[in-house]
Amino acid sequence: MTRVGYLGPDGTFTSMALDQWPASDGAERVPFGSVDAALAALRAGDVDGAMVPIENSVEGGVSATLDALASGDPLLVVGEVVVPITFVLAAPAGVALADVRAVGTHSHAWAQVRGWMGRHLPGAGYVPALSTAAAAAGVAAGGQPYDAAVCAPSAATLHGLEVLADDIGDMQAAVTRFVLVARPGSMPEPTGADKTTLVLFQRDDHAGGLLELLEQFAARGINLTRLESRPTKASMGSYCFSVDIEGHVLDERLGEALMGLRRICAEVRFLGSYPRADGRAATIAPRAQDSDFAEAREWLRSIRG
Repeated sequence: MTRVGYLGPDGTFTSMALDQWPASDGAERVPFGSVDAALAALRAGDVDGAMVPIENSVEGGVSATLDALASGDPLLVVGEVVVPITFVLAAPAGVALADVRAVGTHSHAWAQVRGWMGRHLPGAGYVPALSTAAAAAGVAAGGQPYDAAVCAPSAATLHGLEVLADDIGDMQAAVTRFVLVARPGSMPEPTGADKTTLVLFQRDDHAGGLLELLEQFAARGINLTRLESRPTKASMGSYCFSVDIEGHVLDERLGEALMGLRRICAEVRFLGSYPRADGRAATIAPRAQDSDFAEAREWLRSIRG
């Protein structure tokens, strides 16, 4: 990849995720103010890939990313990065903790520090920002409706801010998962420690509809690592399901599951198969190995023959 977009500016956790992506070495890094803007640039061919947040351990799925991938021209996830999240409260020199009346940060960051804020700054208001780094840049430049920013330590350093309090996250083991997205083309080869992302659209809303979808995985011994419903925006009560499953599309069990889903769903959007960031091999249930499916297919061919 020669140009890679990301949720900027510099100092965001997304830029930290891009730092961890080996294939980005030597690529031109292009910051964007939102996930939608980064993915729109990718679809338009202005960049060759985009690093965006998709899930965090406190708030769950990042709705802007999930919705942008579920609609529009198809894109493929080709890799993932998991970044430990550490927040600081930063302000310009001369601002004390007692002086803070309003705090700027991204909505997902605010959700992860609400407890700390309630204990230490109960009277401080929250002002949304496009990113944690944008909040840091804004408070450094002045003229913003907030006195301090919740951001990554690197963003505080980048913008010359003083840290009023560090490690203020309510969950000390919080992590965020980021994905590298590309236009459709070749996908990573199976590694045995893979993940596949799908979006499933029902034909209609009926009793047992979600169960029918889940049975396609359960019957083939496929474990789900994430399941979220998202509104399709077509009408009230109309939802699709965004899922991550263990395995690669070239695995026999996943291939059969996708055929089953294609038969019962209005649409199955395949968003890619890629290596897991943690390198953990898929848990394959008994009688769900590739060889088991191949033997069953040979048996059927023999009795048809």
